[in-house]
Amino acid sequence: MYAVIKTGGKQHKVQAGDVIEVERLVHEDETVTFQPLLVVEDDGTTHAGAGASKAVVTASPLGEKKGDKIKIFKYRPKSGYARRQGHRQVLTMLEITGVSLDGKTPKAPSAQKPAAKKPTAKKPTAKKPTAKKTTAKETTSTASKAKDAAE
Repeated sequence: MYAVIKTGGKQHKVQAGDVIEVERLVHEDETVTFQPLLVVEDDGTTHAGAGASKAVVTASPLGEKKGDKIKIFKYRPKSGYARRQGHRQVLTMLEITGVSLDGKTPKAPSAQKPAAKKPTAKKPTAKKPTAKKTTAKETTSTASKAKDAAE
């Protein structure tokens, strides 16, 4: 059984156990229900419109991540106008827990896909020892000693 849901201005074809990325929706430990749906398919029978109005898709959030960087560059020739800007959208990763046609909250499927890996934090790097700084006095005294040794 699959359904086509609409969220964040985009349509997603989902079934139980799928992991999708949508624009930021909810925090963890909350469940999301999508209703009404655009299309629901159940054992070869397609339901749309009034037939799909009772259907429910439930999902649980797995975490958040940042999407790809989008570069924006505005340019007007012969006027010296150039603007640069960038953007990264925050996405919520949702695992679809079930699709139900009768309007009741569906049960989780028996065989679930493994959860997506969360990015690990970077380990702090050890600082390198800094080189000893010489002062102006030390530099002139060493230079004069070298000059005396040369004579």
